[in-house]
Amino acid sequence: MTRARTGTRRRTPRVRLRGWGGVTAMAVACVLTATLTLLPLSLHDGPTAGADTPGATGTTGTTGTTGGGTTATLPVRADACTEPEASLPPSSADGPGIAKIKERGKLVAGVDQNSYRWGYRNPYSGELEGFDIDLVRALAKDILGDPDAVIFRAIPTNQRIAALERDRVDVIVRTMTINCKRLEQVSFSTAYFETGQQILAPKDSPITGYDESLKGMRVCSGEGTTAYEALEKKSYGAIFKDEFDGTEKDPDRLTVPNQLDCLVRLQLGEVDAVLTDNALGAGQAAQDPAVALKGAGPFTTEYYGVAAKKGADDLVARVNKVLVDYRAGGKESAWMVSYRKWLAAGLPGISAPPAPKYRSE
Repeated sequence: MTRARTGTRRRTPRVRLRGWGGVTAMAVACVLTATLTLLPLSLHDGPTAGADTPGATGTTGTTGTTGGGTTATLPVRADACTEPEASLPPSSADGPGIAKIKERGKLVAGVDQNSYRWGYRNPYSGELEGFDIDLVRALAKDILGDPDAVIFRAIPTNQRIAALERDRVDVIVRTMTINCKRLEQVSFSTAYFETGQQILAPKDSPITGYDESLKGMRVCSGEGTTAYEALEKKSYGAIFKDEFDGTEKDPDRLTVPNQLDCLVRLQLGEVDAVLTDNALGAGQAAQDPAVALKGAGPFTTEYYGVAAKKGADDLVARVNKVLVDYRAGGKESAWMVSYRKWLAAGLPGISAPPAPKYRSE
C-alpha cells in the first residue's frame, strides 16, 4: 500500500478497515461501485453527446432564508448573482427540453450510486435508493406519467457539470450545491435541501472540528466541491492538496474524483479527516460507526438544487413546479415522507424543506 504524502510527515496506512458493523454488505458494495462510476447505470442510450459553451456570468452571492417560510420573488440583474437560490417561476408548460424527454420516453438523470441514504445501490435488491432517487422518480412521474421511466447514469462528483454540458443527462440530482460560480455553467432549480460543510473524523481523533485542531492533519475532499473551496480559503494548517494537484501526475489521495473515496481513505488511515457536506457526512457516519461529524455543526450554509443544462428554462421551470407539489402537504408531504425514511436518523430535527425563491426579470 502506498503511503500518503503529508508534507513533513508520513503515516503508514492501516491495513484493516474500521468497524463497519451491521452495514458491512452495503458499505462494501459502495466501495466496489466507487470504481465503476464512470460507466452509465443503464445500457440504454442517453441524450446525444455534444459540447456547448457555458452562458451567463455571475459574481459572489449570498444565501437566503429556509424552513418552509413564505416564498420569495426576487429581482435579479443579468450581470449579477446576489441570490443564487432564486430560480425560474414554476411552470407546467412544455418546451424543447420537455419535448425531447417525452419523445425519448425516458428521463435521463445523473445520480450517485454510492452515497448512503442519498443515492446508492441496495446490496440486497440491487436497486437504486435514497432521498435523491425519490426526487428523480417524482420528476419522471410528473413529466412522463411513470416514476420508473428513468435512465440513471452514475456521474462522478467532478463530472457533474460536464455531463450536462455534453448532453449525457437531462438533470443532475446528486447533492449538488447551488452557487454563483456553478450558475455560470448550469441552471438550477429552487433549493430542495439545506446543508453545510463539516469535518468527519474517527471518533477517537484529536480533531474537534473545523478549527486549529486540523493543523498538520491530512484532510480529504472531492474535486470541484465546495468543501475543497472552503479549504482553499481557510485550511487551519491542514494538508489538503495533493502533490501535482490537477495534473496527470495527481495521485488523487487528498482530492478525489468521487467523494466516497474520502471515506475509504479515512478507513485505510491514508487521511486523518474528511471535509464534506454534513448531509453526506451523516450517511458516511451511518456506514461506519467508528467515525463521526466533529464540531457543533456545519460552518457554512448551502443548498442543494436540481441542475440542468444552461438555458434549459422549460425544464428548470417544470422541475420547480414538481418541487412545489413535492413540498406541499406539511408533515405528510412527499418531501417529509422521503426525509423521514432516509435522512431523519442521521440529520434529525428538520421540520420542513427550504422555502423556494423565485426571480423576476
